[in-house]
Amino acid sequence: MAIAVGAVAVCAAVAWADPTTPGGVIPPCPTYSLFGILCPGCGSSRMLYSLVHLDVPAALHYNALGLVALAVLTVVFGLWTWSRVRDTPMPRWTRYRWAPHLVLVLTVVWFVVRNIPVAPFTALRI
Repeated sequence: MAIAVGAVAVCAAVAWADPTTPGGVIPPCPTYSLFGILCPGCGSSRMLYSLVHLDVPAALHYNALGLVALAVLTVVFGLWTWSRVRDTPMPRWTRYRWAPHLVLVLTVVWFVVRNIPVAPFTALRI
């Protein structure tokens, strides 16, 4: 219950802060501000803002990997909640020892590809 309440609170805060407006409450990405490169999380608050307003194409534009990660986390949370309601055990993440490696590889690839300054990769920039 606390996780769902926290998620709703974060969504409400991002909707209130409107990260699409420059100079708003949410500060810019420090990685981009200091080094001029997009980190894997750049655009996440704008992606969440777009999702709160049901604008999925804009959310994909701002951070596609973040959108996929959010979808996976939502499904896993739903499965966990369903297993708690039914009082059945959920498979342990330790059975999937490759999962952290996959997440790391996807994040690094997203970080590199997003910063390639040649078309068609420039379409991934925000």
